[in-house]
Parts: sequence; structure tokens; C-alpha cells
Amino acid sequence: MNLHSVDTLASVLGPWASGLGVYSILLRIALSILLSAVIGCERSSKRHSAGLRTFILVSLAGTVAMLTDLYLMQLSGGTIPLVSAAAVVGAAMVSGNSILFSSRNQIKGLTTSAALWACGLIGLTAGAGLYTVTLVSFLALLSSISFFPSIERLLKDQSNHFEIHLELNSKNDLQDFVATVRKLGLRIDDIESNPAYLNSGLSVYTVSLTIESPELRKYKKHAEIIEALQSLDYVSYTEEMN
Repeated sequence: MNLHSVDTLASVLGPWASGLGVYSILLRIALSILLSAVIGCERSSKRHSAGLRTFILVSLAGTVAMLTDLYLMQLSGGTIPLVSAAAVVGAAMVSGNSILFSSRNQIKGLTTSAALWACGLIGLTAGAGLYTVTLVSFLALLSSISFFPSIERLLKDQSNHFEIHLELNSKNDLQDFVATVRKLGLRIDDIESNPAYLNSGLSVYTVSLTIESPELRKYKKHAEIIEALQSLDYVSYTEEMN
């Protein structure tokens, strides 16, 4: 069974798209660059650590690796795509390096890291000439990082549990903060001091909260609760953690 018979778009394009001719190779590389550029632009527009060039290079590496494997298997009669396997490991390493740990105990870059790895796999499918899989996977990836965040924020905002980054003017204010939070109808599940701000003059904490008050659950969003906490005189800064 050849590629022409199993891939819908390949069958539409014709036999040339299924082979390893010059035009087929140009098409696969161009498709890889174009689709990864769209993903890279989306990440760059939101000022993430990995941007346009990184996504293009990861996808292109996957495409070239797969093309190389196809040539080697065609020449030697082998069946194991070794170069592609190495490309998958390389993409995983690059994507892992995009994960950052901020001074606020937040892990940043997980979505970008996963998107980089997925983009590398899309590059592999493009190199293999699986045009249908490539385009469907690209649309799924683009939807996941562009359209689903709003749904994710909605679900998080409806949750009774959330974490905040809290900066108090003094450690002596922590007791007042705890008392105020309880009066508002919130339960403190955990308070962790942040050592990154040890010599800053501020007392900084990561606080896990649960909304217990039925009124808060029904009418207040996380942002409104945090705004109320920010208005306290002894609170220097606070924000919800992702």
C-alpha cells in the first residue's frame, strides 16, 4: 500500500506528491515552514519565549529528518526511521528548555513547550508526505493554543479553588490578612513563603484559597476577589497564579 492510496490530499495532488522528487520535497518543506510560521506568529504575538524562528526550525528539522529517513530506507531497504527518532528527542529537548520558573513560584512556558514538540511532530508528518494528517494536526494545534485559552479561563474562574501571589508590606500583616480572608468567606488551604524575595523588604507568599461563602461562589469572580484583596492597606500587590 503506497502513500498515494492512503492519503486523501496526496491522491488529489497526484502521484508526484507521493514520491521523493524535487517538487514533492519542495512542497513538504514549504508546507512545514508555512504551518510552523503560523504557530510561531501566534506565540510571538503573545510574547512567549519561543517565537517564529524557533517553531520554524523545529518543524523544519523534523521534515528534513523524515525526508532523510525515507531516502535511506529507500536505498538500503531498512524499515526503522532512526533520524526521525533522533529528531523527536531533539524537539523534546528544545521544548523542555522553553519551560521557565519565575520568582513567583510559577511555571511558565508549558504550553509553548508542548506546542514546540507538537510542531516538530507535524514537521515529521509533512516530511513523510502525510498531507492530510499534517493539515488536520496543524488545525488542531492552532485551535488548542489560540481558541481554547478563553474556555480554560472560564473554567478556572468557575472553580472554587485558586492560588494567588501575595506581597505584604510586612510579615506582621499576615495575621490581619488571614483574618480578613476568613471574614470574606474564603478558606486558606496553604501558605508558602517565597524565598526569592528574602531581602526585598516585602513579605511574599503563595496562598491557596477555597471559596466557601455561597454568595462569593454565585456572584464573585476570582478577579473581583483579588481586586478586593488588593485594596487592603497592607497588601502591596497580589495576582492570581496560573
